[in-house]
Amino acid sequence: MSEADVYDRRRFLANTFMTIAATRLGMSGMSKPESNTSFGPVRQIDAGLLNVGYVEDGPADGRPVMLLHGWPYDIYSYVDVAPLLAARGYRVIVPYLRGYGTTRFLSSDTIRNGQPAAVAVDIIALMDKLKIQQAILAGYDWGARTANIIAALWPERCKAMVSVSGYLIGNPASGKIPLPPSDELQWWYQFYFATERGRAGYDKYRHDFAKLIWRLASPKWSFTDATFDRSAASFHNPDHVSIVIHNYRWRLGLAQGESRFDDLEKRLAFAPVITVPTITMEGDANGAPHLDPTAYAAKFSGTYAHRLITGGVGHNLPQEAPQEFAKAVIDADGY
Repeated sequence: MSEADVYDRRRFLANTFMTIAATRLGMSGMSKPESNTSFGPVRQIDAGLLNVGYVEDGPADGRPVMLLHGWPYDIYSYVDVAPLLAARGYRVIVPYLRGYGTTRFLSSDTIRNGQPAAVAVDIIALMDKLKIQQAILAGYDWGARTANIIAALWPERCKAMVSVSGYLIGNPASGKIPLPPSDELQWWYQFYFATERGRAGYDKYRHDFAKLIWRLASPKWSFTDATFDRSAASFHNPDHVSIVIHNYRWRLGLAQGESRFDDLEKRLAFAPVITVPTITMEGDANGAPHLDPTAYAAKFSGTYAHRLITGGVGHNLPQEAPQEFAKAVIDADGY
């Protein structure tokens, strides 16, 4: 038996176990089988401006699902979600966003732009390269913002969407509006990043910085050092700091975007309604900034539902509650 055959057999057995366990749990309880520790091999493909690193699971002819991670996290947010969906016949693709993991810019001359519209265009380019006309998009944090933008601007490319923390399309003009002090406090890192001291601090202490954010955003998640270190390795991408700093400065109107995205930004500035079938989700212990679901429910005009996931679930919802997240993807697909 070849090494590839051994891997496929182990993967099949793991998926079978996950399916049985999820069925017994109804894919809705907080209890879950032992967490997976790794994906299959990371693949690389040139798409748009990037050489994208991504992992794939499930049958090649399955219905595509794009799982999009946030900051400061990476593809391992979906290490338990992916096999659950693969076992149900989905083709699951989990890419490293620009500035993370093995994803690299093809040219040293390309602007290291963290603008959300740029990240969304990256995913469209990846879908094109993989010959995926339409996919279910699911994400949290930056990943949810990316999914929201694609669903709003290119609804024909999005069969359905799962979005943690709801509607996340913003623009620099709204970012300039002062908030009550308690709300501004939650965005402390955004103001830190607005300074050169903040950039230098994140560059030097990105590992410690990310662990602090994990703890603040998910105060009841007892992640291990091994779990954190596995994801923190992706922050050593040579463009990581530039992408993160530009993203948050752009949100405050302190950094310019690229002119080639101006038309997209004009459309997004109107906070377009999302028409594709959508499930929004929130953990009951999310320590990151987020709105009450009543504030954004009207932004979804298609089949829509909101789910509050209880049991101390924080910001990194797919990693903290993988069964619930996978079930939301399956249910949204069925709308």
